[in-house]
Amino acid sequence: MARVKANTGVEELRRVLRESAGSFLAMGFFSFFVNLLVLTGPLFMLQIYDRVLASRSEATLVALTGLVVGLYLVMGVLDHVRSRVAARVGARFQNRFDSRVFNAVLDRTALNARGIATHTGMRDLDSIQKALSSPAVFSVFDIPWTPFFLFVIFTFHPLMGVLGIAGGLILVVLTWLNQNGTKGDQEKAMIAGRQSDELTQTLQKESDTVRALGMRRAVAARWQMLRDKALEANIRYSDSNGFYAISSKTFRVFLQSAILALGAWLVLQNELSAGAMIASSIIIGRALAPIEGAIGQWSLVQRAFSGWRDLSLLLERVPEEDSRTTLPKPKALLEVSQTTVVPPGEKVATLRMLNFRLEPGQALGVIGQSASGKSTLARVLTGIWPPAAGDVRLDGASLDQYGTDGLAEHVGYLPQDVVLFEGTVAENIARMQLDPDPRLVVEAARKAGAHDMILRLPDGYDTRLPASGGRLSGGQKQRVGLARALYGDPVLLVLDEPNSNLDAEGSLALNLAIRNLKEEGKSVVIMAHRPAAIEQCDLILILENGQRLAFGPRDDVLRAHLRNHAQVVGGTDGGNK
Repeated sequence: MARVKANTGVEELRRVLRESAGSFLAMGFFSFFVNLLVLTGPLFMLQIYDRVLASRSEATLVALTGLVVGLYLVMGVLDHVRSRVAARVGARFQNRFDSRVFNAVLDRTALNARGIATHTGMRDLDSIQKALSSPAVFSVFDIPWTPFFLFVIFTFHPLMGVLGIAGGLILVVLTWLNQNGTKGDQEKAMIAGRQSDELTQTLQKESDTVRALGMRRAVAARWQMLRDKALEANIRYSDSNGFYAISSKTFRVFLQSAILALGAWLVLQNELSAGAMIASSIIIGRALAPIEGAIGQWSLVQRAFSGWRDLSLLLERVPEEDSRTTLPKPKALLEVSQTTVVPPGEKVATLRMLNFRLEPGQALGVIGQSASGKSTLARVLTGIWPPAAGDVRLDGASLDQYGTDGLAEHVGYLPQDVVLFEGTVAENIARMQLDPDPRLVVEAARKAGAHDMILRLPDGYDTRLPASGGRLSGGQKQRVGLARALYGDPVLLVLDEPNSNLDAEGSLALNLAIRNLKEEGKSVVIMAHRPAAIEQCDLILILENGQRLAFGPRDDVLRAHLRNHAQVVGGTDGGNK
């Protein structure tokens, strides 16, 4: 097994955030001056009422106006700069985890079997990135200024300060109620939305099957039920979150008017100036604005907290592998020793105590009834599933020593159901590399006997395939899949039912490819039902219920197997007579 770094998912997330410590300090620095410059408006108002109007000095008005314009320009620039910094913090965080999370999502079959949810991995990462880049992050820097603004109001008059504190406490209570009152609705909305999206993707992928079997009405009804459930959950969440957001906004506006009314009364009592009255009303609005903003952004913050929790669990249970020593290109020597395999999510082994050895230049045919373990063996030989016990070695090294990507360079795989990706035929053969080598692409196609077939396509190797690969027939897809398996000159080729969709021409091309690989000293393992697939095989492995029933030279094993089968049938017939 791969060695892993000794850190939890939470520590990994925090470590990446600490890399942006300088950016956070910059945001704090800019926020200090932005909040300090917020006092520009109230102080300007104070000077207008208490100094300019009292002295009726136009020169003072012009000087103050010019100063205020300059200060507001500085505040706008600083606010814009901290927004840009926040956007880059979020982008840096996402960039650091994109590959980690994407690889985990690709391994979802094995991970889900271990109870590790991966389907929300990318959404969790996106939710954290959006929160880090949103105005919500500014609340962390702005809310600490609320006591300072309340203190300024206190300096005007204690009663004004008391009213401001009372209003702030009410907004804090609304924030707490918002956090606890909408959490359940948000989770239900997220679950319902995910179920609806997954069914939508499945139906889009299998649209031909749905149409051919007359399932449109039935699946549309199920889809509509999920959509309605998701819509209902979203409405409930929107209603509850909107209630608290509107309540906080309405209360803040009311509080400004209440401060203004209290200030007017104090002015009538000759305990406060008119300028201080107006300034207090403006300051209280700014003091409570971060709290109101946090409430308005709370849905985004909640999703980020939920994403942080789920993503930290995913990263903890799927740790990052240490770098490996790159092994040289191996010989085509395959050894399977006492190998037992339990498929992900299952408790019963589908391969038990399997042993065989395949020398360079040999081809092995694996035959057996359905569910005998053939496809399981193919997944083990390609490193998709790890063995629960025993060893699988290529040229003396266990498969995990090559690493996932390193093993794929040496082992070609043709799955039973070939899936081609959106792109050109050449890109699919080159395993979707961004800059494939045309020479290697054509070479792989020639080895697979698919070159002439590809040239007959509308644009040859540059023919674009849709995501479903529906532009090609089953046999054409299989031949392109074989070329993809041969790309990069692997030493071991694993073919799972390679001729299931091939016509006579395709079968001949397949057998020729296998013969050429053997002559080059490569090894081939073929899982087969049809006899034509094992025509070039030197050895035969017969599996039954996940165990080796027979193994040896092809003709000897098949002759003994047929003889035993005839004896069993004869004995049964005799007993029935």
